[in-house]
Amino acid sequence: MMPRISDVHSTGSDSDLLRDKLTLLLDSTGEGIYGIDLDGRCTFINRAGADMLGYRVEQVLGKNMHDLAHHSHEHGEHYPEEACPILMAFRKGESCRVDQEVFWRADGTSFPVEYSSYQIVDGGQVRGAVITFSDISKRRLAEEQLQRAKAELELRVAERTRELSAALRQVRQLSAHAHSVREDERTRIAREIHDELGSLLVALKLDVNWMAKRVDDREPVARKCEAMNRLIETAVDNVGRIITDLRPSILDHQGLIAALEWQVQEFSEATELPCEVEFDIAPEAFVPDGAKATAAFRIFQEMLSNVARHAQATQVRIAVRLTPAELAMEVEDNGVGAARDALEASTSYGVMGMRERALHFGGALVIAGARFAPDDGARGGPGTLVCLRLPLSSRN
Repeated sequence: MMPRISDVHSTGSDSDLLRDKLTLLLDSTGEGIYGIDLDGRCTFINRAGADMLGYRVEQVLGKNMHDLAHHSHEHGEHYPEEACPILMAFRKGESCRVDQEVFWRADGTSFPVEYSSYQIVDGGQVRGAVITFSDISKRRLAEEQLQRAKAELELRVAERTRELSAALRQVRQLSAHAHSVREDERTRIAREIHDELGSLLVALKLDVNWMAKRVDDREPVARKCEAMNRLIETAVDNVGRIITDLRPSILDHQGLIAALEWQVQEFSEATELPCEVEFDIAPEAFVPDGAKATAAFRIFQEMLSNVARHAQATQVRIAVRLTPAELAMEVEDNGVGAARDALEASTSYGVMGMRERALHFGGALVIAGARFAPDDGARGGPGTLVCLRLPLSSRN
């Protein structure tokens, strides 16, 4: 049976070399170490352990260690002996390691500890347990400081995030306002061009026709009138094109769906690309109007414009779906595709503009690789799919 260290501290007459070495070993460690018997009484303790508890070694020997140093929880609530992990562990033939409790000093103060309990077995019989413990006040303080710093950092990050979110909302509101002002200005200019310049050109054409009827016997003048008439007709066509580019009247007079269908026809005629077109409009769906319709139309224009300018495609698929819940528009091509870096670049103003318009109305714009394969023998590439989804309320 191993020697009792208590004998080393309680009687000096019988100490031998082994006990001296054990005493030296135990007293040289900075951790507290003590042993208990099956009743929980202290059989030995090193000086570091006694010092941490505020006792002399001889004051601790033979005392019930739970009653002496482990009798209460951190906030003073009684700690029943039957719930003590130290006693439960070795009595059940187990070991334990705990770092969320406190030990109590002789002066009534407590300190956070990390402790472990291991059985003492002699001749196959459990004789008690040896407990090692450390004062982790500094570690607990460091953890609390770290938690406070973390909480402060999280608070500052949250505040900064709120500030950035508010700034971003303001920027988006400003962008939406700028788009709205620009659309209003385009509408005003288109109306003035139509009303002022258009009426002047019509009047001029009537005057030229009047002159042409009265100069039939003067061939050079008649030819000049005919040339002037052609120029006026060209000017009228150009004015109509400019008005349409500024603000398609079909959007205001016939609505979004008609404007989208017209834009698809214009794109097909201008590019001469094979287009697979699908318009799926639910009967009970409300067609967006106002600012949302304008935003959807401008995004759709930019989608088709990007295909015409950059895609080098041989096939295009266009799909517009309108349900009571959302408006979805997809433009897919089999062209050269677009690098993600290019799409995310700060100079990709077209893509940024489409996304900002969509976000302002709670929508989303997604750009990905194409999903359909080109016809056999057709020149094609990885392609690009641009998809817009705008949520709709019952009355938009």
